[in-house]
Order: sequence, then C-alpha cells, then structure tokens
Amino acid sequence: MPAASMHVPLLDLKAQYAVIRAEIRAALDAVLDSQYFVLGANVSALETDMAHYCGAPHAVGVASGSDALLLALMAIGIGPGDEVITTPYTFFATAAAVVRLGGVPVFVDIEPRTFNLAVEQVKAHITARTKAIIPVHLYGQCADMAPLLALAQEHGLMVVEDAAQAIGARYLSGHTTPSHDEPAGTWGRAGAIGDLGCLSFYPSKACGAYGDAGMVLAHDPALVERVRALRTHGGLGKYRHDLVGVNSRLDEIQAAVLGVKLRYLDGWIAARQTRASRYDQLFQQADLAGAPGEYQPGKAVGLPVIAPRCTHIFYVYAIRVSQRDQLRAHLSEHGVGTDVYYPVPLHLQPCFAALGYCQGDFPEAERAAEESLALPMYPELSEPQQAYVVEQIADFYQ
Repeated sequence: MPAASMHVPLLDLKAQYAVIRAEIRAALDAVLDSQYFVLGANVSALETDMAHYCGAPHAVGVASGSDALLLALMAIGIGPGDEVITTPYTFFATAAAVVRLGGVPVFVDIEPRTFNLAVEQVKAHITARTKAIIPVHLYGQCADMAPLLALAQEHGLMVVEDAAQAIGARYLSGHTTPSHDEPAGTWGRAGAIGDLGCLSFYPSKACGAYGDAGMVLAHDPALVERVRALRTHGGLGKYRHDLVGVNSRLDEIQAAVLGVKLRYLDGWIAARQTRASRYDQLFQQADLAGAPGEYQPGKAVGLPVIAPRCTHIFYVYAIRVSQRDQLRAHLSEHGVGTDVYYPVPLHLQPCFAALGYCQGDFPEAERAAEESLALPMYPELSEPQQAYVVEQIADFYQ
C-alpha cells in the first residue's frame, strides 16, 4: 500500500531555530545594544572557541569560506604560475581561489567510495611548479591525510585543507583502525591537520551562520599574522599596509550566532550520524542496498562509506544511484527534497577550459557527478520522514 503523502525538505533550518531561538535573540540583542559590529569581542571569542574545538592553535574569522581559501593561499604566497593540486569534484571556490591568484589548479581524480581526493594518484602530478595541495573533506569526512602529509613533507609542499563541509569530523593518524574501545593513534579534527584549514559557516552547513562567514585555522603564528593582515586590506596597523590584502572581516552578528551554535554542534553531529545509520538500515531492510560501499549486483542504491581512519559528520548523505535525474523528479513529485552536488566537475567548467582538460580525464569524478544524490539530512529529521524517503525510492525502482 503506498505511503501517505508527506513533505520532507532537504534541509529544515526552521526546526533548528525553534530550539535555539531565545539564545540567538539574546545574542543578537547584545550586539545591537553594543553597536559594535566588526571584529569585536564576539569575533575574538569565537576565534578562541573554534580553535579549541578544532584543535588548532590559532583561528582567524573571515567573511566567508571562499575568502578563507583565498586568504590561506595568499598567506602561503601562491602566485602566477604556481601549481596547486586538488580535486575536480568539489565546490567552485576551491579551484577559483587558485585561479584568482594567477595559480594553476592541477586536478587529480577522486576515490570512488568516499568522493575524496585519490591520494595515491597525487605523486604523479607533482612538478617543480607545485607549491601546495588542497584536499577537500567532502560531504563531512576527511580525505586520507596521513599519506598526503607525508608526500607534502617529502616534496616541500604546503597542505591547505578545504574543511568547509566537515567541521567536527575527525581523522586518526597512525596505523590503527579507529573504534570506541581502541584509543591507539591520535585523533585530529578537520581543518587542524594540515598547515592551514578553511571553514565555511554558510547557513546550510552543520554549523551555519545567518549569512556568509568563514574561518582560517593555522599552526604557524607567522601565517596567522599574515591572514589577519590580509583580511583587513593587508593592514598591520592603522593606515599602514605592508601587504595588499582584501576586505574580509567576520562581523559581530555572525560571530554571535556561531557562538551559540557551537555549543550545540556535537549534539547535532551525533544526531546526523544516527540518521545516517537509520538510512543505511532502512535501505538494507528494503533490499535496495547491501553493505555501505559500491553497488552490489541487483541493488539499486550505493550507500555512503565511512573510511577506516575517519568519522563522518554527514553534512551530506549522498547515495549513488542509476537513473539519478528521473529518481530525483519522482521524489520531487512526492514531496521529497534532494540535491545534486557538482553535476559538472570543475575540469569541465567553461571558465576552466584553458586548463586543457576534457571529458574522460577524471572518470571517477565524472561518474560521481552522474550518480550521486543528496537526500534530506538534518538533526531534526524524523524516523517517519526517513521511512517515507526510502519508501518513495523503493517505489521508483519497483
């Protein structure tokens, strides 16, 4: 018997706001009463708290996640002709930051099970012009950082993490598979593992502002000071500019909102992980999927994979499916919100045509662009809503 019609949005920020409304309004009122709106006490407090949360010695609040990438690359001196290795399966800003500085993005294909950079392919793309690597922690889990950091050290390269989608995700260094009863190894959080880490607080993110906001995490005090100067037109004091920077300051209102939300973040991540596990179970019970991983014979859905060294915050719960666009249309007709992340990989974007890439250069990224589908995922998503989503997918394939 068909399920009764139900509305299940891709994201429901109103449900989140209903819980924290009083705290948010109090924080906003305090900013308005102060009439201090740029780089004030809320920004300083958030920088301290975010650095502590992520496990980085320093943090610098900036205007957006895109600016965080740009400023990080400016701080390490990326300029004309410098090559930066990254993935073609990511948000546009990752490669755009390189190009804006005159650098050259050098793409490497993805690992199909995690959608993250295929680290074993990176070495073949390193040249005398390579200056940095940008691993993207896509959908909420870290790229495989240990071999990447070793490779960077061997070749004298900087590692700038694009952790825009993965705040709170953890990565285990060493050779031990992580588990709750196995403490060996050292956990690091996304953004605090490489030389610099870039966070985004776009409203849809796991910890989202009420507008654009971002942050740069760093270990080296000299790099931190460069980012701080660069975010204020390169100013090292009033009307003194030893550098040419940009205007990319985090404002007090966004910092106040994020200060409230950070207190809830671990709980929200746990709720997302619970809902991801529930999706897995529902798909398996419906005989739509096998164990998480690649497609299995006779199964319609490929489930997300949690890599052995990683935790996953499930900013996005992305499945792999055939007839993706038709399925998405079916779900929309039945009230289920979905999204397709990166249907055109960066190497095929018209503005990057001069880089010389063509269809077929990165088959796994291209296949992910054709097969991946993001399902509703947020901490307040209910069991009946998830069951309805899976029922509608089952109806489509049956």
